Amino acid sequence: MTERNTPMGAGSPPPAGSPALEIDGLGVRLPDGKAARPILDGIDLRVLPGETVGLVGESGSGKSVACRSVLGLLPAGARTTGAVRIAGRDVLTMSRAELASVRTRQVAMVFQDPRASVNPLRRVGDFLTEGLRAAGTTAAEATARAVELLDAVGIRDAPGALRRRPHEFSGGMLQRVVIAAALAAEPALLVADEPTTALDVTTQAEIIAILTRLRAERGTGLLFVTHDLELASAVCDRVYVMYAGRIVETRGTDELFARPRHPYTAGLLASTPRIEAGAPAPRPIPGRPVSLTEAPPGCAFAARCPHAQPRCREEAPVLARYGDGLAACHRADEGIEP
Repeated sequence: MTERNTPMGAGSPPPAGSPALEIDGLGVRLPDGKAARPILDGIDLRVLPGETVGLVGESGSGKSVACRSVLGLLPAGARTTGAVRIAGRDVLTMSRAELASVRTRQVAMVFQDPRASVNPLRRVGDFLTEGLRAAGTTAAEATARAVELLDAVGIRDAPGALRRRPHEFSGGMLQRVVIAAALAAEPALLVADEPTTALDVTTQAEIIAILTRLRAERGTGLLFVTHDLELASAVCDRVYVMYAGRIVETRGTDELFARPRHPYTAGLLASTPRIEAGAPAPRPIPGRPVSLTEAPPGCAFAARCPHAQPRCREEAPVLARYGDGLAACHRADEGIEP
């Protein structure tokens, strides 16, 4: 069982224009002896209706745990603090029945591997209509809705696609099917956990175009999780950068890429390959990410940071405002070159 924080109260739906997602001070810690530091340490994050927010960082930074917490999908035995609010209600205090309602009506998730999201033995039509029929929709109405959704994500011969099984689709086409299923209940929030990583570049662009168009048409908030900063720059309105379970920087996408305030953000930008003529070769970030078995004093990035000072290894920086965003770095006001 997950240890939950003090209930925030169910209350009524939030007023129009309120965030589709609010994460306040979210901490996730494994049982004693399992890890030396929290998986997530005081995460704050917002997604507004119709907004795409990026969550970026290396593998192991805590991105996937953060986004899965939105659906109450936390590691077994995890202890949590803070709040994760959907439509003004705290997911961390919900009963199983309430969580089931949130997962089927208010929030949908698109995972990295579409084949892990579907039953390989069942037809795509069953996968798409199951949730609709469970909500009381007639079989004929559910089928018509499934055809409409497949058309919306660019599946040709939608009626025929309903009769096919997952192995008859390419990876890109099956990811379209998964996106269609995620949109079936017209959720207020869509969480995409690296949905294009396993796809080729052309298919990746098509999937991103679909997500962007559907977000604009439906006013859905989109939390887009990726390790690809170039992709985040093309998709997101704002970006949160994670390292070792903490948000180390957040600001509007254009400002983040033009003038990063945290050395880790600058390192991610410098390590991104570019195809422009005369572009410098990518420079990898030295060292390795901090593991869960390590809890270094001071800034978790200090051992890898070319700008680190003695203070950085002794005193953990707080997330403070610089310009139009926030950064957790003792030297954030100096400006960091990618």
